[in-house]
Amino acid sequence: MDVIELLPRLHLLRFPVGQAYLWSDDAELTLIDAGTIGYGRAIADAVTALGRAPQDVRRVVLTHFHEDHVGAAGEFAALSGAEVLAHHLDAPFVRGELPGPPPRFEEWERPIHADAVRQLPEGPPLPPSSVTDLTDGDVLAFGGGARVVHVPGHTDGSVALFLPAEGVLFTGDTVASVDGTPIPGVFNLDGRQLLASVRRLADLGPEVACFGHGDPVLSDAAAALHSIVETPAQPTGTPASR
Repeated sequence: MDVIELLPRLHLLRFPVGQAYLWSDDAELTLIDAGTIGYGRAIADAVTALGRAPQDVRRVVLTHFHEDHVGAAGEFAALSGAEVLAHHLDAPFVRGELPGPPPRFEEWERPIHADAVRQLPEGPPLPPSSVTDLTDGDVLAFGGGARVVHVPGHTDGSVALFLPAEGVLFTGDTVASVDGTPIPGVFNLDGRQLLASVRRLADLGPEVACFGHGDPVLSDAAAALHSIVETPAQPTGTPASR
């Protein structure tokens, strides 16, 4: 796992498949997504290496239920005592109460998805002991007030997090990035709905956009998001976004 400083308060945690983000407030930390199975201890060690304690992470906010985003959530919550939060439509899958619905693949996505699955650790994740339900418009107590934005399309319960005071947006897999260029997310339940969600995120006017896969955009992110809605073609080199 690589740990990359993006901003003084923001670090990227990059896994073999997917990535998560660690936001630092003065008194506490917030983890956005949690990587794949087996990385709970690695995340805790990364927090320690940054001079903080794992117990300083008060919450883990999950953008959706796919295994490369929630796999280590239960492990890390057990180590740190952090609260785990997810949209109420995806929360039953995070809790392990039900199997989540599979994506509706485009044909060109199938081999990319198969390659990503081969890189995922085997076995079921440890479900968090509890999951707090989120809904659109909730405001969470970090980053000066983090707004929960429901962005269905990738999954029914996908969420983004927008920090208006900081101009920072976490898109989850609603948006990805290939070679530094943002694209609409792939492996979706509803591609048309996803594009409408991307448009909603662009209209928030973020300066910084952090994606579930690929390099973040650290300036003028709103323009980059608007551009992919206007030209939403998917390149065949798209990285895995499950």
